[in-house]
Amino acid sequence: MSQRKLTYLNNHRIVYRRLPINDTPDQVNEIYAYYINGTYECYELFRSKAKITTYKSLKWHLLVLWYLNPQLDQDDFMSLAEYICHKPNGFISFAIHSELLRKIVYEVSMLDLDKPPNNKLRKVIFKPDTMVSKEEKLRIVGRLIGRLKSVTAGDIYDLMLSINDSGRKITIKRLSIHLNCSTRTIHRNMTEELKREKELLNQQL
Repeated sequence: MSQRKLTYLNNHRIVYRRLPINDTPDQVNEIYAYYINGTYECYELFRSKAKITTYKSLKWHLLVLWYLNPQLDQDDFMSLAEYICHKPNGFISFAIHSELLRKIVYEVSMLDLDKPPNNKLRKVIFKPDTMVSKEEKLRIVGRLIGRLKSVTAGDIYDLMLSINDSGRKITIKRLSIHLNCSTRTIHRNMTEELKREKELLNQQL
């Protein structure tokens, strides 16, 4: 699997990760911020090893990049999209025709940016460049979310990311152990989107 090449994004100062700007965490320290009710404002593109595998996912990634980088003009945005869609750069798993990419870029650029792109709910957000190990991050997420009386799809997603980040396979049993609940509870709250995400993250290990 080719490693994702972020040099172009970093050299051109492309914002692809942004912490919440309006929501206030209920608990914060030098390692993480914890939102009891979650936040939709955390954008962390390319955090996991999973590649973009569908046109829908590609369009969402491009929309977030367009939203987070209002300084880009149409030409800059097209150049960024072409870089993302060049398979050897490690972002995408499929080839896309240049005309289709231009169509997607045009559609994205016409969308209303006053409304933030749809996003997954997050509860535990680790601060950038924290020195905590991946295993400790996983324990922190499990401890914080495991306190809750009920488990939501957002809780499962947070934990899935942490398990994947630690280099381990995501299983229903592992999720139930860290969330201190039954496997039945995990199955009940696993949406079809989460099931697909789970398989995708496991495949990319």
